Amino acid sequence: MLIIVTYDVSAETAAGRRRLRRVAKACERIGQRVQKSVFECTVNDMQYEALERELLDEIDLEQDNLRFYRITEPVEMRVKQYGNFRSQDFEGTLIV
Repeated sequence: MLIIVTYDVSAETAAGRRRLRRVAKACERIGQRVQKSVFECTVNDMQYEALERELLDEIDLEQDNLRFYRITEPVEMRVKQYGNFRSQDFEGTLIV
């Protein structure tokens, strides 16, 4: 399944900056950054739940914001892209 993860972590303090880095690293391990605080991730149910738990452990619910969007299939009908960035199609043919 394709999910979109967005976050807004308060970086006003040193602890907030550490949370921001940890959240970004966790998202980078499983998905691709499409904007500064927005990631596209292709995951199964188990990976989705693990990522959700990991991010919830990192953020401060009083100061930060975390959102998950599950994109229903077919993805081609739900996602439109414009501009110079093109996300990687992990389901397509990989040419090295």
